[in-house]
Amino acid sequence: MSSDHILNLAAIPEEILTRVEARGISRRDFIKFCTMTTAALALPITMVGKVAAAVADARVPVIWVEYQSCSGDSEAFLRANQPTATELILDLISLEYAEVVMAAAGHQAEAAKQQAMEKYQGKYILVVEGSVPSGADGAYCTIGGHSALEDCRKLVKNAYATICVGTCATFGGIPAAAPNPTGAISVMEAVPGAAIVNLPGCPVNAENLTATIVHVLTFGRLPATDGLGRPKFAYGKRIHDNCERRSHFDAGQYAQAFGDPDHRQGHCLYQLGCKGPETFHNCPTIRYNEGTSWPIMAGHGCIGCSEPGFWDTMSPFYRRLPKVPGFGIEDTADKIGLGLAAATAVAFGLHGVASCFRKHDAMEEDKVVKED
Repeated sequence: MSSDHILNLAAIPEEILTRVEARGISRRDFIKFCTMTTAALALPITMVGKVAAAVADARVPVIWVEYQSCSGDSEAFLRANQPTATELILDLISLEYAEVVMAAAGHQAEAAKQQAMEKYQGKYILVVEGSVPSGADGAYCTIGGHSALEDCRKLVKNAYATICVGTCATFGGIPAAAPNPTGAISVMEAVPGAAIVNLPGCPVNAENLTATIVHVLTFGRLPATDGLGRPKFAYGKRIHDNCERRSHFDAGQYAQAFGDPDHRQGHCLYQLGCKGPETFHNCPTIRYNEGTSWPIMAGHGCIGCSEPGFWDTMSPFYRRLPKVPGFGIEDTADKIGLGLAAATAVAFGLHGVASCFRKHDAMEEDKVVKED
């Protein structure tokens, strides 16, 4: 589909494209960004114009904080490609505070955060990375003399909306794994009832983060979420539903070891521990590394990192799931594969029998016609 055709469908006003060009952004890149974001949000292409209008001049203030984290989500953000982190910061958001990228440190950094919170009270988007330790009265993580728990509650309370990125912020992640010595909890647990959307994953996919911010800019609210606070546009389907190896699962074809012929031919990784049948995420369609690949495509099974308590519930990561949800409580992948194969064989057999009967009937009809 050409850019001109997309432009006609989306009806992006010329004045918006002119303003965008004046800021040094090409029409092609802007249309591509709006189109891809609209698709990521599972919106019809006719909404591209509304998305474009929302982001053309918007620079929503953002405060990005980290607690118990590895900074993997910040790294994913910095390596974003559609758009790049630079384009995001300069054109889409106003990044008021972010430890990984800001020049200020110490008291200056904390002063900047406090000033941003007061200046944009009720208007800024808070991005939280990392779990919140609640043990030892918050002593396991402190910022500027305040506990992470205290800092988190104050920032969430004054934010327009909070986006939790990565599994640590959304569900506690690895810090909350047994025995959880720091009492790590999710942001939702730390501030129950707040306007929060969860973007789990290790790390978060930057495109899902961008799409969530654009949704807020376009509609003035957070996207629709599931029971775990995850946006349905990104976590509405299981990994298993869109996996490129799914056809091999249905056929009962599984890799038995990494590097064996079946593994190299793209057979299902279920028996090698893949947790795709129990994991909800859009990894197969959005992918990572500028949309080029994702774990299963690269030959490694899903470890279920976007699910609550995955470190405890999904491990050992190379042990296969005992049962596969959605196919009956007693079904395993082996039975499903064998059952489908058998059903296919029966279907072919019945087709052959039916064909024989049709041929026999046709021959009988020809015989009657000739005798007449």
